[in-house]
Amino acid sequence: MQLLSPKNWKDYELLDAGDFEKLERFGQYITIRPEPQAAWHRQWSTADWEKQAHVKFIPKSSSNGDWKKFKQMPDQWKIGYPIGKTSSIQMRLGLTSFKHVGIFPEQAVNWDAIAGFISKIEKPRFLNLFAYTGGASLAARAAGAEVTHVDSIKQVVTWANENMQSSKLDNIRWIVDDALKFVKKEVRRGNTYHGIILDPPAYGHGPNGEKWKLEDNIAEMMDEVLKLLDPVKHLLILNAYSLGFSSIIIENFLRSSAKENQSELQTGELFLQAKSGIKLPLGVWGRLTKE
Repeated sequence: MQLLSPKNWKDYELLDAGDFEKLERFGQYITIRPEPQAAWHRQWSTADWEKQAHVKFIPKSSSNGDWKKFKQMPDQWKIGYPIGKTSSIQMRLGLTSFKHVGIFPEQAVNWDAIAGFISKIEKPRFLNLFAYTGGASLAARAAGAEVTHVDSIKQVVTWANENMQSSKLDNIRWIVDDALKFVKKEVRRGNTYHGIILDPPAYGHGPNGEKWKLEDNIAEMMDEVLKLLDPVKHLLILNAYSLGFSSIIIENFLRSSAKENQSELQTGELFLQAKSGIKLPLGVWGRLTKE
């Protein structure tokens, strides 16, 4: 099992985490947000946190809340991330009512892996499932892939499209659909992809009310997704942010396919290293690679 943390961020920094919150810098703005994994005590004082922070998310329920501003800042702004040695992507951030700002910074580890793999493939095809605001889609497109981006929320796909344009990229295929339904349709069509990433939520809904629950649906999803892998060269990344999931579960989903396809199987955890010294765990991952 490998512990991986992004190394190339300049526009993002985890400053501290604890007491079920995290203090983060996104560009020039510093936020305080809830973090269920941060069960320990914070390293810095509450006064230090609030002195630095521009804004804090105040939950009203389990699914939404409001932002309290301590200093002047915009509701939307942009940050960048380097892809390879010559490219970069731009992501628009925003103060949403559900505590997210439009990016999961730990996923930069996967963006780097995707771009590195895609750059070695001739005419690569890439599929991003549960694709959110498109970090992985942009990384794959910047590396030269033909990209299909699938998410069930139209507004989020629109947000991803804005990020594509800000990154001076084009020709990403946008799909608003239930991820499992889309994968099944692609299997029936006989389509395959060199690269696939899926980062499914613990709970979710499709555009027509389809219900997604990670522990109930992930086995069926993986059965279908594995049929879409190009048999000669492929990279599959399965990422899961769930308090009940371990990397051993991820390994068990992928091990049979690894043997069948003679793929390299790797598993581990993602984390962010805080400036205060603490490590914040942010999900488990597994990769199948065949080059």
